[in-house]
Amino acid sequence: MPEGIEKYVRKELLTFGAYSSPKASDKQAEQAGIPLKKIIKIDQNENLFGPSPRVNRILAKNNSFNIYPDAEQTAFRKQLSEYTGVGPECIVGASGSNQLLDLITRLFVGEGDRVVNCVPTFDIYRFSTQVCGGKLVEIQRDENFAIDVKAMRRAVDKKTKLIFLANPNAPTGNLTPRKDLIEVLEIGIPTCIDEAYYEFSGVTVVPLMKRYPNLMVVRTFSKWAGLAGLRVGYGLFPPAVADLLHRIKIPYNINVAALTAVQESMLDLDYLMNRVKVIVAERDKLYAGLKKMPWLTPYPSKANFILCKLLKGNAAELQDKLQEKGILVRYFAKPRLENCIRLSIGKPEHTDIVLQTLREIGSSW
Repeated sequence: MPEGIEKYVRKELLTFGAYSSPKASDKQAEQAGIPLKKIIKIDQNENLFGPSPRVNRILAKNNSFNIYPDAEQTAFRKQLSEYTGVGPECIVGASGSNQLLDLITRLFVGEGDRVVNCVPTFDIYRFSTQVCGGKLVEIQRDENFAIDVKAMRRAVDKKTKLIFLANPNAPTGNLTPRKDLIEVLEIGIPTCIDEAYYEFSGVTVVPLMKRYPNLMVVRTFSKWAGLAGLRVGYGLFPPAVADLLHRIKIPYNINVAALTAVQESMLDLDYLMNRVKVIVAERDKLYAGLKKMPWLTPYPSKANFILCKLLKGNAAELQDKLQEKGILVRYFAKPRLENCIRLSIGKPEHTDIVLQTLREIGSSW
């Protein structure tokens, strides 16, 4: 009998650390003994208001799911050009921004190449770098999660091929000042600014693309447009880089349903941006409520979530207690995030329930 094929696997991937995602909400609901419809799911930064109503209506009528989508993403790129002010020749779409981040890494990073990453941050940067055989150079953020530009500059050498920077940062929610971003771009290394939460912050580096040909910007429809389940993101690149990414991406990497959903979302921007305003208002309301709890330290956020550090009690235990009440949150046990939980922003009624539940739990600690 032939031996197992695992001996042919790349050795460095045999002990590879996978990206850690929360358990499916139906499993957590079953574990808590609570009906799924009563679960408050605030553990993955999703938009609990859902997509534009236009999306549900058009998908219900769509009869072209048996036909391949446009591999060149022509209409998609035209609409996003109008939205971003960047030419369609600079735009590349993907099945979620995660796939695009992975494509960028594959384009620039080979065996032994170095990638600068400011931690704590989105773990996909680590994930894609290591899958490509690259070496991660981690630069620690300060106590307020600000980046250290001088340390980043010192870390760059001839093997450095890429810099990743989330703005706002995840899971901390803070923005990097424009002057610091410009200093990073001045280093001259290809730099990917991840603007997954742009619509909630209103801050973008896109105007800097004309001045800095090393700048790439990645965004998603998962958060603000409520399309997380359809997996669709896009990036803005120098034309030559966009062309290369189109060449190496998997054909038809955005499905028909996702392309249709984006089209309808772009035709309903007023509705979606009004929802964004509601989420921002709920973020501010949740932050104010959390600030009143002496056992918690919430960090200011410009995204659709708030990171909190426990001053008393245990974050893993708090996550369990909240799950027992039907509230799903994200718990972190990584360096600089020890004893922290992250709360995504839900609907107004969710904010009230979450704050009241936390007050009840806190009173017993």
